[in-house]
Amino acid sequence: MQRDITKVLLVVNLSKDDAGCLMEEVVSYLEGQGIEVGLHTFKGKPEPFDFSGNDLIFSLGGDGTVLYCAREVCTYGTPILAVNLGNFGFITETARDEWKEAFTAFREGLLSLSERMMLGAVVVRDGAEAASFPGLNDVVINNRGLSKLIRIRAFCNGTPIGVYRSDGIIVATPTGSTAYSAAAGGPILAPDIEAVIITPICPFTLSNRPIVVPGNSSIDIEIEQDQKTDILLTVDGQNTLNILPGDRIHISGAGRKARIIRSNRRNFYEVLRSKLNWTGGPDA
Repeated sequence: MQRDITKVLLVVNLSKDDAGCLMEEVVSYLEGQGIEVGLHTFKGKPEPFDFSGNDLIFSLGGDGTVLYCAREVCTYGTPILAVNLGNFGFITETARDEWKEAFTAFREGLLSLSERMMLGAVVVRDGAEAASFPGLNDVVINNRGLSKLIRIRAFCNGTPIGVYRSDGIIVATPTGSTAYSAAAGGPILAPDIEAVIITPICPFTLSNRPIVVPGNSSIDIEIEQDQKTDILLTVDGQNTLNILPGDRIHISGAGRKARIIRSNRRNFYEVLRSKLNWTGGPDA
């Protein structure tokens, strides 16, 4: 069944090579199809913008641009066509020269949506909510000093998991399982799974290992008193907040999904094999 697309927003990271040229190409084509086109361009940190009222979001950039779009549009449920202009591109499955084919196929109802779970992180300080953030990839709590361990307590559904002396901890979605969590030794999960990964960062106790819990779990991270270094909360590698001893970070499913258009050229496993060079050769 053909989808009715009358208004499209292009979110363009102009720091990427050829982003401006591609933007002009996409705008020209869409307007030629009688579609209203809006533009949100940026270099560095994006300015606040109204994402409401669109039938489709074009994300022209890398994975970071998609993460930004996902946080902004998850409230509206707007589909995202993620076109890769970056280097790695785990989330951005559509290549630069495939955007028109992907758009046409989606408009004609030939491409489906990948529904990605998101996290919500709430920082509780002195008994009150100090800040909250949505995230598609991960919530990271780590030290800001060099070679300084922090001490945190982790809970799942109210049950203590344990005490970690480490450089920090990562709470990741399946989408984020290929990012920082994987670098810290966490497992890689298919992106449509409903689950959460808890991965300690360089734990002092070698028995501390990543664990996977159901996606509807309620996770709490408690920052113990008497820390010897400053602590930082980072969501999707983009939103940050200084954390104080005694703070408690509550993390759970955000109840909203990021809706990313699937590629008809490659699937998650093909992207995984290609990006991680799982060829069995000497460079793998």
